[in-house]
Amino acid sequence: MKEKSSIAVIGLSVHTAPVDMREKLAVAEELWPRAISELTSLNHIEEAAVLSTCNRMEIYVVALSWNRGIREVVDWMSKKSGIPASELREHLFMLRDSDATRHLFEVSAGLDSLVLGEGQILAQVKQVVRNGQNSGGLGKNIDRMFKDAITAGKRVRCETNISAGAVSVSSAAVELAMMKLPKSECLSARMLLIGAGKMGKLVVKHLIAKGCKKVVVVNRSVERVDAIREEMKDIEIVYRPLTEMYEAAADADVVFTSTASESLLFTKEHAEALPPISLAMGGVRLFVDISVPRNVGACLSEVEHARVYNVDDLKEVVEANKEDRVRKAMEAQAIITQELKRFEAWRDSLETVPTIKKLRSYADRIRASELEKCLQKIGEDNLNKKMRRSIEELSTGIVNKLLHGPLQHLRCDGSDSRTLDETLENMHALNRMFNLDTEKAVLEQK
Repeated sequence: MKEKSSIAVIGLSVHTAPVDMREKLAVAEELWPRAISELTSLNHIEEAAVLSTCNRMEIYVVALSWNRGIREVVDWMSKKSGIPASELREHLFMLRDSDATRHLFEVSAGLDSLVLGEGQILAQVKQVVRNGQNSGGLGKNIDRMFKDAITAGKRVRCETNISAGAVSVSSAAVELAMMKLPKSECLSARMLLIGAGKMGKLVVKHLIAKGCKKVVVVNRSVERVDAIREEMKDIEIVYRPLTEMYEAAADADVVFTSTASESLLFTKEHAEALPPISLAMGGVRLFVDISVPRNVGACLSEVEHARVYNVDDLKEVVEANKEDRVRKAMEAQAIITQELKRFEAWRDSLETVPTIKKLRSYADRIRASELEKCLQKIGEDNLNKKMRRSIEELSTGIVNKLLHGPLQHLRCDGSDSRTLDETLENMHALNRMFNLDTEKAVLEQK
């Protein structure tokens, strides 16, 4: 008996792996189509999608064989990152079918995020779908699963108040900096932001919310900084080019880094060369790095007057209000369960497609054979084109009306399990009655 294809997710996240491992596995968005192509070229992988963010790197696949497919994906991850497969497995999670689907729905809803309910992950899940549509890379099952995950994420945010008071990675970074600064000096601290992308823009937004009046922004070009300045009037934004980054850092008490650079911007040597911070500010320069790959080396914390924090350190910020978050998460799980049932019912109902095709093909063969016999009896000379077309339409109409009832009972919208169970029972009954051999049809399609 042929093993049924499985949906699987193989991945690691901020909950299972340190940032240095995640950054080795990170796949830039422009490389997602290439990664999908490489994954689907593996012997036992039929469909694939990549979700790579600063907090997670997850690969979703439809595997023709669970064990072989998982092994192939893990080997691909090992080859890409240079991390031995045995070491990777210590940090990977692997989920199958409904567990894999539920995980994606929870991710989309922000339930698996470091910051519960944060909205950025939903936008990232949407981007997987957009990227797949542009490159033609997502298969039928993965595409439907991600679209249903988006629906689940939207419903959770609309129907619960899970996002109320929730913070993004950027706001958690600002909160962390404020926690580490002397309380009396928070608003007078000299703030520096390196990188004016989406995350950087959110850092500025949350600095304003905390009451900061000035921030220096280092970026490769001035246009993005001008756009932020135009949008946010409540703070003084000073632009400095990338060539002046270290000079700007020398004048800063807090340095936020949020760039796409694949190499470190600050090393131990850079930190040692920077002037000391005033004792009023605690005597320590804070580096808050929210980039993956990291922009700031962990070794900076070995420097007496420097401390570095990365995305893994944001856990400290989000420990508050656990009871409230648990209640919100329970409300969200009920919605996710509903969406999960719909997706699984849709996927199960795909089993009837081969039966529908075989039944129609079987009926069409009989119709064609009997039509030919009829036309031979009447004689070609006794029929004009109009008469022949009328007889053909009659035979087609009879077949369509006879098939209408059985085919209706092979179709369902997957909205409830009772209808699906009946549909599958009807499928098996038709297979037996007409000897359609659904399993053989599936193998022929493969």
